[in-house]
Order: sequence, then C-alpha cells, then structure tokens
Amino acid sequence: MKKNELTSLVDKMCKRLLVVIEEQDDETTLEQVSSYLNESARVIANLNEDKATNVAYTEALFHNAYEDIAKQSISSYKDTNDKMKKLSKLHEKTLEECYSEQIDLESITSKFNEIQNHMTDEVNKANKVISKLTSQVKHLEEKTNLDALTRVFNRRALSSYLDNICSNKKPPFNMHLLILDIDDFKKVNDTYGHIAGDKVLIFIANVLKKTLRDGDKIFRYGGEEFVIVLNRIDNDRCIKISNRFIKLIRENKLIYKQDKLNVTISVGSTKFIQDDSPDSFIERADKALYKAKANGKDQLYTEIKDGI
Repeated sequence: MKKNELTSLVDKMCKRLLVVIEEQDDETTLEQVSSYLNESARVIANLNEDKATNVAYTEALFHNAYEDIAKQSISSYKDTNDKMKKLSKLHEKTLEECYSEQIDLESITSKFNEIQNHMTDEVNKANKVISKLTSQVKHLEEKTNLDALTRVFNRRALSSYLDNICSNKKPPFNMHLLILDIDDFKKVNDTYGHIAGDKVLIFIANVLKKTLRDGDKIFRYGGEEFVIVLNRIDNDRCIKISNRFIKLIRENKLIYKQDKLNVTISVGSTKFIQDDSPDSFIERADKALYKAKANGKDQLYTEIKDGI
C-alpha cells in the first residue's frame, strides 16, 4: 500500500471516529474511544494482502458492524443514564415529602413502589441491550481471524492460509511449519487455575511475536498448541529460530500471584514439499511434535520426507 493511500485511509478513520463522538453529544468516554481504535487496529492488522492496495476496500472496512455496535452501546448508555437521572430526582422529591409535617403514608408508599417499578424496568431493559450487544460481538469474533485471548491468528485463519498456499502446489519460496505445544499445561491449570493457564498462553504468544520476523505467521491452533509458519527460510535458520524461542520461554519465568511458573514447550517442524495438502503438511509437523514429546519435551524435532 502506497504512503499517500495509507495516509488517506488513516485520515478517514480518524474523521469517522470524530463523527461517532459528535453524534453522541458529551457522553462518549475514553474507554469507548479506546475500543474503537483497538478495533481499527485489528482491521488494519487483518487486511487482505491481495486487496490492501484497493483504497476503497480498506476504507469500507471501517464502516463495519463494530462501529454500529459502538453507536448502539453509546446511545443505549445515554438513554438509560437520562432515565436514571429522572428517577433519582423523583426519589429525592419523595424523600423530601417524608419530612413534611403531615405524612401521607399511602401516597409515599405508592410513589416508592412506582420508583422501584421504573428502576426495575430500566435495569431489565439495560440487561437486554447488554445481552444483545454481547451476542453481536461474540458473533463478530467468531467471524474474525484473530484469537480473542492471545491476539494471534486463529485456526480459521490457518485453514484459509494453508488452503491458499497448497492450492499453488509449489510455493515460490522455502516454507517451514512448526507445531508448538506447552509441556504439562494441564498441570498448570490444575495447580494454579485456568486464569493462570490463560496468562501462560498470552505469555507464549508475546514471546513468539517478539522473536519472529514480520513475514512469519503465528496461529492459535487450539488449547495449548500454536502453529507457526516461517517463510523464506532454510533448514538451518529454521532450527536456529526454533531453538531460540524454546530457550527464551524456558529461561523467562512467568510470575503469577508471587509464584514463578516454569514453562517449557515442545516443537515439531517440517518443510513444505510439492503437492502437500494442508492435512499432510500439518500431519508431518504433528508427528515431529510427538517425537519431541517422547524424547523428553522442551526441545525441537524435525520430521523430514525423502531427505527434505
């Protein structure tokens, strides 16, 4: 994407954000602006490389369902907030009447019941809106290419990526696929809980992001497994990079509630060969991973075929 096209895209994104804020009067919060910018960053990170030079395509991405949901959320918040303010004033007025010289108990009771009913109705309405918006966000996350927890590509993105690669039968460059599995991950969950397990997954993803090159791809394959695709790389370089992040993960201790978690990984790797299918490509790497586990874990094993 050319520099002037990228500048135009960012400019339009910012202008759209200003429109969203202006439409909501003075009720827009920093959290809502931050959410919009985060979603915009996600859109940019997931731009289809084949279409990235199409300015109209990239501009259209920012007028998406997330923006509509944000508008609904802000509007709903403002509406509920206004009604709660009115109820609060009615509540204050009713309390003032309680301190008058002559108290009409029946009237006061009726007004309090009316306030309670109104508040219950508003809370129920707000809960319905929250439930609806939550469902919409969940649906969109299911359609996206990012894993919600680790913020790397998900299995759906991996399938699409490998389908595209394997349809060419022979890529124009060397490609290696690695399957990474966290050793004894169940023990972490059983000992420290699933929140600690989630933090381990995020920790692994962050180490991989910092270690790998821009052209390499990281996918959350499922559970405690990640798939990494290394592009334009020879066998020796692949082994060197793999051993590097194995060492980094082993030596960097994760602190959870003042406990040091010792995390290690096992890695199986293979190289793309002509006529590979997504299944055969992954199957070889998975076979290598099994051998790395059987050999004692915390190591790399490479599965070769026909001397490749």
